[in-house]
Amino acid sequence: MKRTRLGRLLATSVLGLAGRLPLAWGASGWDELNMPRGVTSASRSIYALHMMALWVCVGIAVVVFGVMIWSLIFHRKARGAVPDVTLTHSTKVEVVWTAVPVIILASMAIPAARLLLKINNNADPQVNIRVTGFQWGWRYQYVGSDVSIISKLSASSNAASQLHSGISPTSVPHYLLSVDHKVVVPVGEKVRLLITSVDVIHSWWVPDLGVKRDAIPGYINEVSFTIAANRPGIYRGQCTELCGRGHAYMPIVVRAVTPAAYQAWLKQHSLSRGEAAAHTPAATLTST
Repeated sequence: MKRTRLGRLLATSVLGLAGRLPLAWGASGWDELNMPRGVTSASRSIYALHMMALWVCVGIAVVVFGVMIWSLIFHRKARGAVPDVTLTHSTKVEVVWTAVPVIILASMAIPAARLLLKINNNADPQVNIRVTGFQWGWRYQYVGSDVSIISKLSASSNAASQLHSGISPTSVPHYLLSVDHKVVVPVGEKVRLLITSVDVIHSWWVPDLGVKRDAIPGYINEVSFTIAANRPGIYRGQCTELCGRGHAYMPIVVRAVTPAAYQAWLKQHSLSRGEAAAHTPAATLTST
């Protein structure tokens, strides 16, 4: 009798706690622990595949642990259960527990293979950008134009990161995730990155774009993405390959704008570079 009451009390407590957990987790940033949906079709497909795999694992766990807990409760020694040492064989059961995992794996492998083909389709880009990693920053060269920018950690984050600076990192917006020059791309157009490095291995990663590619010296990696036309904005990432003492100071900031704003930005930077070259003494140009 006491055990029955204790079981009911535990069940009531667990159910009550479970009912309050989602609210508490949401209020404390639980949603941030999951991977982002992103702003590209590839990143959303990655998210959907991730959630499918997660719920398949949850379903398997519920069945397995449910049977285990049921067995522990209703076939424990205290209830007078007698172990059955007679071994039996069931062909049907063996077929089922072999066929079910095969079906589950196939249902996950097929969309995963399709997604891999989609991610690695770099044909017919509308914008090409050469990305070169170095210790510690990124260089972006817009193919077909004379626009080239160097992107490094912003001055505010750099100052706060210095030893005994007296600046609290919490007072710096986007600490270690802000740069002095953002890479600008158009929304609704396919952008291909040609990624390499001049020294050690780096890695270009922006979660919201669903993009991560290693920058390897002497080798060019390709990756493409298309940001949804209705999702202009700022998207941040980092170098994800341990590349030396300044590894933490290689953020990536992508500014997605409308195609018209992108063309205007490209023209403006092209003109500014031309004006700078025109005002540079000929002797300096020769020496460089």
